[in-house]
Amino acid sequence: MEKRLMHAVQYNAYGGGSNALKHVEVPIPSPSKDEVLIKLEAASINPFDWKVQKRMLWPILPPKFPYIPCIDIAGEVTEVGKSVRKFKAGDKVVGLVSPFTGGGLAEFAVVKECLTASRTPEVLASECAGLPVAGLTALQALSQSIGIKLDGSGKRKNILVTAASGGVGHYAVQLAKLGNTHVTATCGARNIELVKSLGADEVIDYKTPEGAALKSPSGKKYDAVIHCAVEVPWSTFEPNLSMNGKVVDITPSSSSMMTCALKKLTFSKKQLVPLLLLPKGKDLQYLVDLVKQGKLRTVIDSKYPITKAEDGWAKSIDGHTTGKIIFEF
Repeated sequence: MEKRLMHAVQYNAYGGGSNALKHVEVPIPSPSKDEVLIKLEAASINPFDWKVQKRMLWPILPPKFPYIPCIDIAGEVTEVGKSVRKFKAGDKVVGLVSPFTGGGLAEFAVVKECLTASRTPEVLASECAGLPVAGLTALQALSQSIGIKLDGSGKRKNILVTAASGGVGHYAVQLAKLGNTHVTATCGARNIELVKSLGADEVIDYKTPEGAALKSPSGKKYDAVIHCAVEVPWSTFEPNLSMNGKVVDITPSSSSMMTCALKKLTFSKKQLVPLLLLPKGKDLQYLVDLVKQGKLRTVIDSKYPITKAEDGWAKSIDGHTTGKIIFEF
């Protein structure tokens, strides 16, 4: 029996940016026993996706070429593996595709049952396709790395979110405000009102001297920083941190890894903590439920049909996106 084909976007080698993306017809994948097959309605791109293409995660990813990128997806279950219990054909879901297989930028993709969350039909695919990587990163940084209780209990903490209008940052601001926090945020001048509307208590333009120095306008010292920007040296954070202040770096570089090691070696009370995402289906379900309750929203920078995937890819590489770039099918 001939396998049915689907439209997919892939690249065949490292490098080349958006120009290297190829539109192809490939067989629809089959779910293994613990997977669901999803017909996509929306997908989202993260900087992670083009960093893989730029060979920044070599030799781990991608495992082989050709490679279908993107791991954030939302759609409808069309088939389930024989040991799947939580989902059935027709269910609306959000899922995190394994980066080791890839496959999100296609009409159909397989996702492990344990990395799939259900959504009610009124929660649109485009509203939650951005949640898996960026939303889970923000959630993990707040609730695990920093220890914020998102039910509002616990001691009040002063939090700084850098690049607060970006993918992870805009979720981090909203989630932090569910806890007992005072949130200072940095972003570009054009997004100050947007970030205030997400709940930030004070917002600073990162291009001003105060913004570049990360100083709180109300003079607060930060108990924790969710660092979503790049190229900020430890020396800029240090004077702004409280005695046991912690910087959670969501895109750790080799220099930040060195700082992290040095702080540990010198028993410094102020710490830099690199964040490596460990996704869980129950956390994804928590985020989808917050969207349904109106407590979390996805700011959509722009939407592209899969036929124009390279335009969205180029926009993400270009940077300065506000919220998430969504592909629609």
